[in-house]
Amino acid sequence: MPHPPYPPTRDHATARSLLFTVTADTLVAVDFAPRTRHRPPGPYRRLFTVPGARAFTAGNLLARLPMGMFSVSAVVMIAASRGSYALAGAVTATGLAATALTAPWIARLVDRYGQARIAVPTTVCAVLGSLALLLCVHYDAPDWTLFAAYAATATTPNTGGMSRARWAHLLAGDARALHTANSFEQAADELCFMLGPALAAYLCGTFFPEAGTLAGAVLLLTGVLVFAAQRSTEPPPRPRTPAKAPLRAPGMPGRLAVCLAMGAVFGAMEVVTVAFADDRGHRSAAGVALGLQAAGSCVAGLVYGALRPSGPAARRLPWCVAAMTALMTLPLLAAALTGSLPLVALALLVAGTATAPTMVTNLTLVQEHTPEGRLNEGMTLAVTGLLGGIACGSAAGGWVVEHLSPTAGYGVPVTAAAAALLISLAQPADDV
Repeated sequence: MPHPPYPPTRDHATARSLLFTVTADTLVAVDFAPRTRHRPPGPYRRLFTVPGARAFTAGNLLARLPMGMFSVSAVVMIAASRGSYALAGAVTATGLAATALTAPWIARLVDRYGQARIAVPTTVCAVLGSLALLLCVHYDAPDWTLFAAYAATATTPNTGGMSRARWAHLLAGDARALHTANSFEQAADELCFMLGPALAAYLCGTFFPEAGTLAGAVLLLTGVLVFAAQRSTEPPPRPRTPAKAPLRAPGMPGRLAVCLAMGAVFGAMEVVTVAFADDRGHRSAAGVALGLQAAGSCVAGLVYGALRPSGPAARRLPWCVAAMTALMTLPLLAAALTGSLPLVALALLVAGTATAPTMVTNLTLVQEHTPEGRLNEGMTLAVTGLLGGIACGSAAGGWVVEHLSPTAGYGVPVTAAAAALLISLAQPADDV
């Protein structure tokens, strides 16, 4: 017959509540502990358990959002005041050229003296340039003052590069976690360049033409101050590193050439899509279509960061670029076969899914080939390559649109992507 149960006991080693009883000649133990299954944390959750990571990421995102706001805000502000899109485009092109010249020099100072010591004063200078542009436009100053004021904004530090440098410092030796961090940073880039123009257009249209520039300056300064205040995660400065310049490092020119070609893809796609939408009588819808492309890239970047990369990045890059080249043909086919703007927008969404994985892989290679102690400079050279490519792609796309047709213009991004593929395949065998 059953015996009375023994009182429940607490097993402190296993943290379980057990009830023992005896039935006939059998000892029965009943476990009342809840049956919870603990899942291991995902890669992004593990990433942001790194001390200080959330704080510097929050500041960096605030500082990065205006990067997608300033050019749109300047164009709207100048065009509304002076009635000339040509002048607005020339002013923003001057700022782009000035940035390409000054960004590597500023990044070299960041590597040598530290992020906080250089980023804060250069950001203050850039903010003053934005405010000077605002005042020159508002008070109808001569045209040359617009060029001078906007050129001063070129001292803006490469906040994305500084953030990637912090991850490389914090995650040294953990290639998988660094892959996740780089993927997150690329997704953040896409998100900021998707939201920035929309926010700028909303502020300038809802309040006053100078609102976008003013809000961007406030966000930039606030974000950099928050970012720079996180001194515990800042990489140590290297005041006297013997390393050679990143541009002369083995394998680096090829990686920067890929950045140049990919920038041409982005610049051409933007101009051609605006022209195609305008040709269909829906110019305002171009922002939605380009936003879908950025959204596809953002989602793909987050998914790519959650996956375990297989093989070295040098072997993955040609496959990524090949996929991007193939998918870039979709907008061309949609425009040529249907002429439908909604279908072109859908094709851009799909084509965008190859962008972030390709960028992440190539920037990983840039990090690997950059000499120790000069990572900010190396990452900024990659951004400079992208900016140069965007300028070339914009010019090429605009020429094809004007002399041929908006539909034919979609062949320019395909050509630029194919060039990136050839460059990636032409890398030396010891680099692969």
